[in-house]
Amino acid sequence: MSETMLKIEVEAPIAVLTMNRPDKRNAMCDALLNEIDGFFRAPPEGVKVVVLTGTAGHYCSGLDLAEHTARDAEGTMRHSRGWHEVMERVQFGGLPVVSAMFGAVIGGGLELAAATHVRIAEPSTIFQLPEGRRGIFVGGGASVRVGRILGADRMIEMMLTGRKYSADEGLALGLAHYSVGEGEAFDLAMELAGKIARNAQLSNYVMIQALSRIEDMSKQDGLFTESLCAALTQTSPDAQEGLAAFLEKRAPSFR
Repeated sequence: MSETMLKIEVEAPIAVLTMNRPDKRNAMCDALLNEIDGFFRAPPEGVKVVVLTGTAGHYCSGLDLAEHTARDAEGTMRHSRGWHEVMERVQFGGLPVVSAMFGAVIGGGLELAAATHVRIAEPSTIFQLPEGRRGIFVGGGASVRVGRILGADRMIEMMLTGRKYSADEGLALGLAHYSVGEGEAFDLAMELAGKIARNAQLSNYVMIQALSRIEDMSKQDGLFTESLCAALTQTSPDAQEGLAAFLEKRAPSFR
């Protein structure tokens, strides 16, 4: 059964991951989470970028509450930490991830989207953190990732009221980077994934690894880390190829 929960299509250099629980609005269960984790632990050879999306009109409606109610306090804490581990792997695994979003991007679905690097929203997209209306709290990383996007003040209001944000509102707030027409998210995701895949892999890797961590650092530590990243990338064979391509007025051919 778990094989159908995450459809994986690879046409290198892009892998498309489609969450596939249409009867649950692609709600996250342990089996689906494990499928996502398994992919990012060992991506297929040749994959440089991932497009993550849903099916049947929804991206992901969050944690399957039927599973949530079956856990005690310790089990819930361990499950939350398991989510954190998987979201860290999505964000820092080294592969740029583009989310093509529509319909529900709710609760854990928003936590998952916030761990991805490029987010595209169609008009049907609804961003929501309804945990307060269920008597629970976020557990998949929203307090950090979504909180950084919105700021604590706005996130508190969003959680207290159960407020829903539309695609355009999400764009204005940073929950999405692009707002597109109905049925257009996947095509744009593939277009952007193609552009990202043509970058030097080392540059992509360093951007993913460094920038979010620099945000946690003091100004001086961040600047020093920036210099290390510049030294690493600018002395690489890809940097030599990029400069040569610029001077020769041609597209670069990276490793």
